[in-house]
Amino acid sequence: MQATDLAFAGAARQAELVRDAEVSSRELVELYLERIERIGPKINAFRKVMPERALADADQADGRRAAGEERPLLGVPLAVKDDQHVAGEVTARGTDAYGDPEAEDSEIVARLREAGAVIVGKTNVPELEIIGDTESPTWGQTRNPWDPERSAGGSSGGSAAAVAAGLVAAATASDGAGSIRIPAASCGLVGMKPQRGRISISPKTDVWHGMDVYGFVTRSVRDSQLLMDVAAGSSFSSPGAREMPALRIALSKRPPTPGPLDGQVRRAVESTAALLRSLGHTVEKAEIPYGMTMNEATVRYLRGVRDDAQRMARPHRLQRRTKGFARLGAPFSDRILQRALRLEERNAARVNRVFEGRDLVLLPTMARPPVRAGQWEGLGALRTLLGMSVAYPYTITFNHIGQPACAVPAGFTDDGLPLSVQLAGPAHSEATLYRVAAQIEAERPWADRRPALAA
Repeated sequence: MQATDLAFAGAARQAELVRDAEVSSRELVELYLERIERIGPKINAFRKVMPERALADADQADGRRAAGEERPLLGVPLAVKDDQHVAGEVTARGTDAYGDPEAEDSEIVARLREAGAVIVGKTNVPELEIIGDTESPTWGQTRNPWDPERSAGGSSGGSAAAVAAGLVAAATASDGAGSIRIPAASCGLVGMKPQRGRISISPKTDVWHGMDVYGFVTRSVRDSQLLMDVAAGSSFSSPGAREMPALRIALSKRPPTPGPLDGQVRRAVESTAALLRSLGHTVEKAEIPYGMTMNEATVRYLRGVRDDAQRMARPHRLQRRTKGFARLGAPFSDRILQRALRLEERNAARVNRVFEGRDLVLLPTMARPPVRAGQWEGLGALRTLLGMSVAYPYTITFNHIGQPACAVPAGFTDDGLPLSVQLAGPAHSEATLYRVAAQIEAERPWADRRPALAA
């Protein structure tokens, strides 16, 4: 296998190659370290690379394989989003307002290590993971491998850029308002936002008042399922895509807030609907009854940002825009927050009307193709918030009600930018989402296409 093909083989395939002694973990880590050094400066995906530590862990993985150990990710190099802890490293969260190095791994990182994965480094995020573009005064702009003038999305933009550029097999991510799905959509990847509580966020207990969840960005459905199996301690493996019974799927294109839907995005959603029909599914237009769910979601988001800003070790070092977001969250008192939390059940019941007699809903992931890199750089909090509400209106609802949703690649624009659709389901429907995503992938493969700069 050529080096570039190996770099893009994905986590599941690399695990097989290591298990069969066709490649060593050290060879994989060395391959990625070389690519990070050569390609990394073009996109700025990593906040911290840990070469010595990764090579030592790779040697240990190779020793385990030689001794006959079998682990699902043995020797596979992964990256960790920089809002999750790696023992001995700071969790910078896109700012220089951070505190001391962390004593222990986050639970998601610990589970990956237990499964044999090798952590190569930590990926960039916007300050406090607030916005849908990955840039900050401290760590700079992360760029989209498909077009460096475009954003890799946020807040898991560093993770998505690293995976899309073949700098790592897969990467962890988190999603409080779309932060797995938006970067996955921007970079042509699979991004599953799991059911709330599916994957532990320990040692954290609550982020953005219940809206944030952990997950992954990957090149394929198979990789996403494997990593979810490891992190959740459950099996999301599905039978062959063609063995799936016919489903009833709603097609919803109306956003929860007023705003335009780009024509190329619209066509991507409609062509995916036509593909699903050709596979035997019933796809019918049925708009999601959002009601006023955006109000309660916005309260949780902005109050969560305010609380995060106050908890930072050196809050005076936060950037002006972040302080502005904290001020936007300040008027939301405990009483207002508790009301928003109480209304979640009512809002979920309203949104879930779309699933009455239906299994899933198909909708856009983003309202437009990837935004310009630095789209909101230098702007204040309110203008940034309004801009994001136009570009990314389709994701936050599923954080508010806690249900799973998955970004799935859906081709490319006329100028070569990734397009994406979103599949969302009722509570605990990840397995069904994966099976439909796998059907789409089988009929419309995407993983063999690579950014030009990643050669």
